[in-house]
Amino acid sequence: MRRIYLATFIPHQTVSAIWEGFDEHLLERLNPPWVSAELIRFDGNQPGDEVHLRLNLIVMKQHWVSQITDNQRSAEQIAFVDEGKQLPFFLKQWQHRHLIRAVQGGAEIVDDIRFSTGTLLTDALLYPALYVQFWYRQPIYRKAFTPAT
Repeated sequence: MRRIYLATFIPHQTVSAIWEGFDEHLLERLNPPWVSAELIRFDGNQPGDEVHLRLNLIVMKQHWVSQITDNQRSAEQIAFVDEGKQLPFFLKQWQHRHLIRAVQGGAEIVDDIRFSTGTLLTDALLYPALYVQFWYRQPIYRKAFTPAT
């Protein structure tokens, strides 16, 4: 499986304040404009919850269903994992660990993604597109969670 790991620093913010904002409204804002995806269902971020998306690809629609399989909390961090149950044709495996952790001067949001298309070649071809899609989230996280001064 390939791995994408991106961390976004949010100054002067707490883990719990960021956690409170991890909802369906944030998920819709995180979708880049070049990816046509519609949020169909959002149960939440607790084990057993599901997220359903409809991807509108150029010639077809694909459904994506992820299930929250883990949620861990401590005083210093909150993490939850979504795993693909029904994936678009180009993915065979998907696991996305969301981590919000306290760091010096604020908090950090980590997107830790592991995916597989089934072959090393198509993994390598898809990697840049997925990386850019998650890199796109960083300024949105900062805008959504940086406290006004």
